[in-house]
Amino acid sequence: MGEQIRTSALLPAYCEARFINLSASETLEQVGRFSVRKFLPVFHLVGEIRRTVREWKPNLVYMTPSVTMPGLLKDVLAVRAAGRSKRLLHLHNKGVEERQGRFFLNILYRMLFQDAHVILLSRLLYPDIRKYVPEKRVSYCANGIALPLTVRSRESVPRLLFLSNIIRSKGVSVLLEACRLLNERGVGFRCSLIGALSADYPGDSLSDEIREKGLEGRVVFDGPLHGKEKWDVLAKADVFVHPTMNDCFPLVILEAMGSGLPVVTTDEGAIPEMVRDGVDGLICPKGDSKVLADALERLLSDAALRTQMGESGQARYRERYTLEQFESVSSIS
Repeated sequence: MGEQIRTSALLPAYCEARFINLSASETLEQVGRFSVRKFLPVFHLVGEIRRTVREWKPNLVYMTPSVTMPGLLKDVLAVRAAGRSKRLLHLHNKGVEERQGRFFLNILYRMLFQDAHVILLSRLLYPDIRKYVPEKRVSYCANGIALPLTVRSRESVPRLLFLSNIIRSKGVSVLLEACRLLNERGVGFRCSLIGALSADYPGDSLSDEIREKGLEGRVVFDGPLHGKEKWDVLAKADVFVHPTMNDCFPLVILEAMGSGLPVVTTDEGAIPEMVRDGVDGLICPKGDSKVLADALERLLSDAALRTQMGESGQARYRERYTLEQFESVSSIS
């Protein structure tokens, strides 16, 4: 989303902008992991921010900070380096409320949010920062994405699709147990797992779990797919499943809705605002494989319901979550 803002053709009409890349991670495995090597460039970045603010005197400093360690520490240093400039923090993650009781993190959050204005992706996310930011300093703007035109194709056996990084917090094990239950019930389906492996869920572990649950031939891991290949698997799927246990505003759900898929997911982050339970898909409690299996079975056994929910979700995407609406000032409340 940050890249979409940086490259937006509309931005020059509103302001003159300069950009400083604050990212210290180059790969998925490095995200969220501390290393001295990652922090060495931080001192250079802090100096660059100070020089830019001092020489250019911007009216507004816009940042998209992390709220979890170790990125939080780096971003607090970056925010403080901006001095007394007016700050706008655009949060694309959450986790403040569950960590604010820790002494050191509480200090960092106070430094991060002091006098700052904040953009959140949904009103459902405000409780996460309520302790530090009065709502009068908060605006709300849902993410929006551009999607290619896709032509749906159906197969004789309904296909479930999981499309995310293969990490435990995305509910991969919950999905595999739900698939085991579906298989046990004699429900016909195929399930594709698409995404990059991570340190907490290596390939051998995933393959072993699929085999131990008797899902070989039912569940297939195809690794990460991008570009046309990704849109092709979305076009071939019948149900999109995202049983996440820790998320903020997953863009992949917008991709699925825009592709006309009913979504089975969890009551996490902004998801209940994105997906209307019983209208655009089905929302399940986090970590409950049986309820997830029940929801999937309901859609797998009812093609008309899949079509109805998929069309409803696609209309909702077009109404609220396109890139044009994200870029529109009127979308910010």
